[in-house]
Amino acid sequence: MMLWGAGWPVLKILSQSVSWEVATFWRLALMSLAYIPVLWWNKQPLRLAKSSWISVTISGLLYALFMVLSFLGVQVATAGAGGMIITTLSPVFIVLITIIFTGFHPSKQHLFGLGLGLLGGMVMVELWDGTILSNVGNLVFILAALSWSILSVLAQYSRNHLDPIRYSFYLGLIATFCMFIMAYGHGILSVFDEGLGFWGALLYLSVMTQTVATTIYFVASGKIGSAKAGSYMLLVPLFALISSYVLLGEVPSTSLVIGGVMSIVAVYWIHQAKTA
Repeated sequence: MMLWGAGWPVLKILSQSVSWEVATFWRLALMSLAYIPVLWWNKQPLRLAKSSWISVTISGLLYALFMVLSFLGVQVATAGAGGMIITTLSPVFIVLITIIFTGFHPSKQHLFGLGLGLLGGMVMVELWDGTILSNVGNLVFILAALSWSILSVLAQYSRNHLDPIRYSFYLGLIATFCMFIMAYGHGILSVFDEGLGFWGALLYLSVMTQTVATTIYFVASGKIGSAKAGSYMLLVPLFALISSYVLLGEVPSTSLVIGGVMSIVAVYWIHQAKTA
């Protein structure tokens, strides 16, 4: 959770160096390469069944979209806001999506958590002052949360016939190919003119927050169960705010903190309802 939370200010640092197309391509490319030794260590074959390609391809495109929206968001808004809004609203959106499209019948706990989470989101973006449409960063973060939520729902069904690590590898590979098309012609090799600070940030985002942190999460889920492992996700917004303050000097607004706490409580409430 610390690795994931600190990824937001690091992404902000990276966004100040090269174009979003080039940075996102290299982030995804290095992430995909870093998954190869993980696949070897877990003795996972590279071959993918034909029946899995459609869901994995759609997931890869959504993953690329999420990466792009996250990058664009931190360019115009604070990294702490990105970590807070996306991490806390995504679980709320997931419940909303499953209710609308899968015929899921929510309990009163689900409905209470959903309402509290949406209210927390309104507080975070300060909906009452009428300036949300002018705050492009918050809108981008909300769209990023929505794209991640759709991806998460698809991933849940994909993992019924595909292990998580191999799924993540191919998801990153398809997203890399998509971003290569977008980055080609935008100075895709310009990254080799950057200094050690840029490469440190890029490697951290590609390897530490994606491959290492994700693998640790999957291993932990297998040891203690997905329900308990998922509850640790509530720590990501906290680490995002702390690391953004330490690395960038960002001071979170009162509305962001209050709305974030409300959404964290909502996610916990929804999580308890799921496991009841």
